[in-house]
Amino acid sequence: MASTSIHNAMSETLGLDKTYGGAQRKFPYMPVGEATDMGFDENGIPLIDPRIFDSGEFGRNPYPYYKIMRDHYPVFHDELHNCYFVTRYEDITKCYFDEIGFNTIPKGSSSGVLGNTQLELSGIEHRRRRNIYGRHLVGAALTKRLHALDAIAKELISEWWLPENPKEIKIDEDKGIATLELGKAFANEFPISVVAEVLGIPQEARQQFTWWYDAMMSGLGGSETHHEGLEARQDLEDYVEDLVEDKRGNPTYLHDEQGNQICMDIISELCNSEIDGDVMSTEEITSFIALVVGGGGETTRGAIMNLWYLLLQHKDQYHAVQTNADLWDTAFHEMLRHSTSIGGQPRHNTSEIVMHGITIPAGSLIHMVDVSANHDERVFSNPEEFNIFREDLYSGKILRSGHDKEGKCSHMAFGVGPHLCPGAWISHQETVIGSRILETAFKNVSINYDLMPKDIDRVSLAPIGLGSIRELWLDFEIPN
Repeated sequence: MASTSIHNAMSETLGLDKTYGGAQRKFPYMPVGEATDMGFDENGIPLIDPRIFDSGEFGRNPYPYYKIMRDHYPVFHDELHNCYFVTRYEDITKCYFDEIGFNTIPKGSSSGVLGNTQLELSGIEHRRRRNIYGRHLVGAALTKRLHALDAIAKELISEWWLPENPKEIKIDEDKGIATLELGKAFANEFPISVVAEVLGIPQEARQQFTWWYDAMMSGLGGSETHHEGLEARQDLEDYVEDLVEDKRGNPTYLHDEQGNQICMDIISELCNSEIDGDVMSTEEITSFIALVVGGGGETTRGAIMNLWYLLLQHKDQYHAVQTNADLWDTAFHEMLRHSTSIGGQPRHNTSEIVMHGITIPAGSLIHMVDVSANHDERVFSNPEEFNIFREDLYSGKILRSGHDKEGKCSHMAFGVGPHLCPGAWISHQETVIGSRILETAFKNVSINYDLMPKDIDRVSLAPIGLGSIRELWLDFEIPN
């Protein structure tokens, strides 16, 4: 695949030095669905220059490059970053379910900010934590803890109309139109408020908890805010240590709107949970909180933003969702297939393996590219199209064990297998229920194109790309 001759051919095609140490090429922005021409090898196969992975073009629109990789380099050895990309749906699925061959996630995947989380564990210890955590985040155990979700969403929406206007809503009384940015007005705050309620964070600490959350999320990935993220993680752990000790002897409970006791909050449950006679340590509980914060917080923020961004660009599908509320679940899953904010998951292989003729030495860094799997034409027809009515996507209950149900395939946004994202279920409920409530607050809602960031043509909307959109400006009629 990536031989010296191919590297030289790429360099000649691109006008670059024959080593990867030269200046990075500035790749031109290309329309959605097209890839920058990087030349061809002696067999006429399109080349992939690994420097593209560091470019703005790739972050903006990675899918054409992933298609080249799926078609010609299903296992791509990126010599520049010393890693391997696995890009086809079936290959990724097999790897996720192979606990022996791919049983570890690289330490430090979360840059230390989230701590020693379940994501970076394998084997017995992973199963131990999964069994403890899982009982609180799925099914009836989760549903009963989401009693306050409606109230939180409605409270945030009610703040739009306060005289001091804390959400910076623009109101045009003459036209009867209100304009807001959905992130500031709802999506940034709603998920973390729900998470704090479900976990059992005391009311007086929630503002500080939100700050820790923001700092930890911005500190992921080794950015310039990484140190601040590490400090926030330490502060959170110090706070939780005292909270845990208090809740071990004095558990606190969630209540319904009438004040009736429902169940313990999750932290109280964890403080009083035992596995084989052992109670969970403070460090284990803190790591769990970090996971829920990531899955039920930041991931959900992106899901809400992307979902509304896509639906309002496909008004026929939005109207269908308005008519049939059950379609919100379907729209949620199709959004994650089309534009998930989670790129994939890293793995280490425990022994040397050969995939598609490529030898991967033991202990190599392997990227399971979930976003590529979600656009694999071998599984999903017309994958670049957002279509909540597609017949090849399974959009039922989130299942750890099944990627192929009822003759359909599930998306890979949460992964599959033992390491399926532990925050998947809460993210699903937050996004769907929150969106249903938002829909009732919006009358004749539409995207305000004048205020939205534009694509390179300075006219059309920019593609979502890797991650999620940061701004979504909406117009809607002022309620009577």
